[in-house]
Amino acid sequence: MTDTTNQRPVSTTGDDAATLPTTYTPADVEGELYERWVERGYFTADAKSDKPPFTIVIPPPNVTGSLHLGHAFEHTLIDALVRRKRMQGYEALWQPGMDHAGIATQNVVERELAKEGKSRHDLGREAFVERVWKWKAESGGQISGQMRRLGDGVDWSRERFTMDEGLSQAVQTIFKKLFDDELIYRAERIINWCPRCLTAISDIEVEYQDDDGELVSIRYGEGENSIVVATTRAETMLGDTAVAVHPEDERYKHLIGTEIELPLTGRRIPIVADAHVDPEFGTGAVKVTPAHDPNDFEIGQRHNLPNIAVMDERAVITAHGPFLGLDRLEARSAIVAALRAEGRIVAEKRPYVHSVGHCSRCKTTIEPRLSMQWWVKVGPLAKAAGDAVRDGKVKIHPQEMEKRYFDWVDNLHDWCISRQLWWGHRIPVWYGPNGEVVCVGPDEQPPTGEGWHQDTDVLDTWFSSGLWPFSTLGWPEQTDSLAKFYPNSVLVTGYDILFFWVARMMMFGLYAMDGTPPFHTIALHGMVRDQNGKKMSKSFGNVVNPLDWMDKYGSDALRFTLARGANPGVDVPIGEDWVQAARNFANKIWNATRFALMNGATVEGPLPAPEELTASDRWILSRLNSTVAEVDGLYEDYQFSKLSEALYHFAWDEVFDWYVELSKTTLAKGGPQADAARRVLGEVLDVTLRLLHPIVPFVTETLWTTLTGAESVVIADWPKDSGFRDAEAEAEIATLQQVVTEVRRFAVSQGLKDRQRVPAKLELDGTVLAVHEDAIRSLLRLTVPEEGFTATASLPVAGATVSLDLSGTIDVAAERKRLAKDLAAAEKEKAQTTAKLGNEAFLAKAPDEVVAKIRGRQEAAEADIARITAQLAALPQG
Repeated sequence: MTDTTNQRPVSTTGDDAATLPTTYTPADVEGELYERWVERGYFTADAKSDKPPFTIVIPPPNVTGSLHLGHAFEHTLIDALVRRKRMQGYEALWQPGMDHAGIATQNVVERELAKEGKSRHDLGREAFVERVWKWKAESGGQISGQMRRLGDGVDWSRERFTMDEGLSQAVQTIFKKLFDDELIYRAERIINWCPRCLTAISDIEVEYQDDDGELVSIRYGEGENSIVVATTRAETMLGDTAVAVHPEDERYKHLIGTEIELPLTGRRIPIVADAHVDPEFGTGAVKVTPAHDPNDFEIGQRHNLPNIAVMDERAVITAHGPFLGLDRLEARSAIVAALRAEGRIVAEKRPYVHSVGHCSRCKTTIEPRLSMQWWVKVGPLAKAAGDAVRDGKVKIHPQEMEKRYFDWVDNLHDWCISRQLWWGHRIPVWYGPNGEVVCVGPDEQPPTGEGWHQDTDVLDTWFSSGLWPFSTLGWPEQTDSLAKFYPNSVLVTGYDILFFWVARMMMFGLYAMDGTPPFHTIALHGMVRDQNGKKMSKSFGNVVNPLDWMDKYGSDALRFTLARGANPGVDVPIGEDWVQAARNFANKIWNATRFALMNGATVEGPLPAPEELTASDRWILSRLNSTVAEVDGLYEDYQFSKLSEALYHFAWDEVFDWYVELSKTTLAKGGPQADAARRVLGEVLDVTLRLLHPIVPFVTETLWTTLTGAESVVIADWPKDSGFRDAEAEAEIATLQQVVTEVRRFAVSQGLKDRQRVPAKLELDGTVLAVHEDAIRSLLRLTVPEEGFTATASLPVAGATVSLDLSGTIDVAAERKRLAKDLAAAEKEKAQTTAKLGNEAFLAKAPDEVVAKIRGRQEAAEADIARITAQLAALPQG
């Protein structure tokens, strides 16, 4: 009734339960199990296998990094997908590796050198790079060990690093190919410059935040021919080469084409007309500093203005005069003071809150700077990346994220790929003594001789990580792995790096692999936040080390919590209480399986025919197959939260709380039905543990191997829906559940203590419940009435009647008094809401949502009155 192909079952007895501790202690099993999985090669992917491939690459964590909740979240989702596909018979590859993280890693090693009183320049380039490799060997990559703690089923035999020899060859190959195709060029443009990291950074590595600054309005020129401009960066005025106004602005038409004196410098600069200027903003006139602003650079290009750089790489003023040698912020104050002294400050606004770009790594305010850099011409590459999604070659999930993707790739600017660092892939270009420029491929010899030298810059980290889906498989060599595992089946990653990484991989994959995209599906998830939905940040004091929670509650508990919160593309709140609840779920699985083993649950032999099973047996098998089908559908739609909920409620609510309890009655009776129940119980736990395994691998491995005697659930078959359904049994058990639930609810309302036994008479004749009297009495702790039994309360439920003798079990007078008080309150609430809803003047003025709220209160009051009245009627008389 449930497909269990290729099972290797053995009979189980109570002795098997004895091999399990009475309580589950994750620390006792997790490390040992993981190493066993790796040693046995369960995660190793075979490129020569006949199995269909399923490939996912890990978003490579920085070599400087450690496991944070974001990693744990993403890795849990990926591991669940890969483990399930492996169980489904796919040759599943989860490709691991790390990114060399150019700026971040260089910063770490430079800080170490600073402690020794040295800089990288003291060592020289070659020695410094050797020092970074040494640091990487000794301290880098601690995240690998943490991934093992989490249970990541990656193929460690294929672990790669973006500075590996093979990946370096891939980088050099694609650079050469892009260069030869005139898609890489060198040009002087405005770039984002970090004065702290001393390198260019791309647009997507700039974080914008609102800063308190100042807005000063400065008068250029004298008298009627003067003009006022406003700026938040007064220090850049030293490099102004024009003032721009809109060509149709009547206020300034008479000044267009004239010159005006630039204060403090003695230079004269032109007033130019440019349509970029917004005449409605400020004074309608803007200062133009082509060497220090991207928009000004474009204006300068259109009007052939000179580019005057007034700051060096550390944002120190280089313009001759009294401000020479000042830091940009010092110069800003000094220049404003000097302008004020000359009477040229027309207005000052402090504080002036405005959006300012910061380096995403060191948080330093970035400085737009004119610089000679290497660029990728992204136009044709970005178009191909957009078309691949539009044409359906690549699907983005959830689909509503497509708009963000198109907004980005359809409006990409050329990509600055050179970085002024020493750690990274060095640009493979040599310059000759007579201005020659030679790009060298991986199999070519660089030019030699006097005057030849290699470019000193390295490539942006995202350049090499953009090749990750195919460079890790051996490209540019046509390897078996590349043929087998490219393209990737799915990319699971956060929407926050849709632009950083995903778009890069799309562009490079389509370009290098003859139009084949790097993956079929892009499954985007949200960010992990704290339990209040707040972003996790050290400054907020709400950052959680996932290792702490794994130590305390186990890796399975953390994984289940994260998967349970994972709605596609939506941020995930998480709190410790939720991890603790997931730990309780793991304990529930453990205890239920121990009970089953102690009572002889078995997976040996075929399932009995339906006619040999009780209604509860047929019901749970029907529900089991429905759950298999539901979970399969949700996996295919990347609905991790919904599938986790489905598994949780099936396992806890239906298997553990109902079927296990119902089976106790059958087992107690003995005979053929008890034997059948043992087989069904074994079947249900076998399949349930396999369904749960991709998300909670450790506890399920321990229990499943004990239950079945088979080698490992990691390599077990994924359950299949056999199609068995029994609507009649499901309806029958639903009726039983209704009776038990109603009586329990009544018992709670009457103040009966938990597990308190009550004499009861059951009138079940003529209902589907007639055969379930023993089960009902067991579940409700109802004793068989003795002679002289007098019912003090009768509950008609689902065509049956449950008559209870509550005398001596509750304080009837106190209970009646309590209920009467509650009834009076409910009646008062009904009267008040009815009066309001009957007031035409109120209804005419009140908003719809207010009226709806009062109507809801009225309905709740009416329901309370009906409930309390029924409870009073059911109380013993007297």
